[in-house]
Amino acid sequence: MKDPRPPSPPQPAVWFPAVRAGSGTDVFTERLAEGLNARGIRAQITWLPLRAEYAPWTVPKPKPPAWANIVHANSWLHPRFLPRDLPLITTLHFCVHDPALAPYKRLAQRLYHAVWIKQVEASHLARAACIVAVSRYTAQAAQRAFGIEGIQVIYNGVDTTRFHPATRQEPNRPFRLLYVGNWSTRKGVDLLAPIMEQLGNDFELLYTADRNRAHERFALPPNSRCLGRLSGEALITAYQQADALLFPSRLEGLPLTVLEAQSCGLPVIAARSSSLPEVVKDDATGLSCPQDDIHAFVSAARKLANNTDFWRRMHVAARERAETVFSLGMMLDRYMEIYRSVLADAPTAL
Repeated sequence: MKDPRPPSPPQPAVWFPAVRAGSGTDVFTERLAEGLNARGIRAQITWLPLRAEYAPWTVPKPKPPAWANIVHANSWLHPRFLPRDLPLITTLHFCVHDPALAPYKRLAQRLYHAVWIKQVEASHLARAACIVAVSRYTAQAAQRAFGIEGIQVIYNGVDTTRFHPATRQEPNRPFRLLYVGNWSTRKGVDLLAPIMEQLGNDFELLYTADRNRAHERFALPPNSRCLGRLSGEALITAYQQADALLFPSRLEGLPLTVLEAQSCGLPVIAARSSSLPEVVKDDATGLSCPQDDIHAFVSAARKLANNTDFWRRMHVAARERAETVFSLGMMLDRYMEIYRSVLADAPTAL
């Protein structure tokens, strides 16, 4: 007799065609592929040059591995690079069509996003079997921009084993703030100098260099020091040796920097904007400030520095939130669920 039960869907095997952009999106793809492989799920990245974003016809179409049964891509990837015979999972990392972003765009960026990127994303999203956003804020912005429903939310994940706190009971003196990220107006870096000027010599700011040296355009006071470009263990050490992350960004999809900092036990002083309230639990894992309110950022830093017990509680709570809400394991679990669900629904020929 034939077995009446339907056949089990195949084990996911994931191909990631991706444009290397030197951003957090690259880090996301690398961590996801590495995590899948560690779980015994075959995954491979094919990196495309940056021109594949704006001149895709100049880049040969890569062939997916013969073993792949799912393709997973960033929403900006041109449909030219998407095989038609594999189900597509799309991740939305940031919605550049959000009206809140308009004040921080140059005219050329506005035209590029409106005339080119929006058309690429619309064509890409129309082919997706499942669309995932990295935050509720990003999902809502994309729903408004493209008129699509059913976007799932999976928070970015951080390796909480690798990004871990140092054993410390007291903050540094002077109190050490850390800024990690690119240096653009959207990131609120123009606020760093006035914040540090008001905080004075009882505080210091350590900051990472911009990959395009944009940090050199900002005149910071003497209580600020550049750490250069950091990655790997050097970045983890910087988190562990700081007392709080200063993150005045005005608009974020879901910042890996904040997740990494919290995983290392850092309270986060952040703007109350875009996706940041989803990450920073105010008065528990960090302090949320009205956007652009320099006085509020100064007051938040002093509140942490002047109350060691309060700082210590936040140090513990930040780590716990990273482990329970933003761990890499949780992100992998959710994507695995989606892969298996899509394969179960796919034609048997796949």
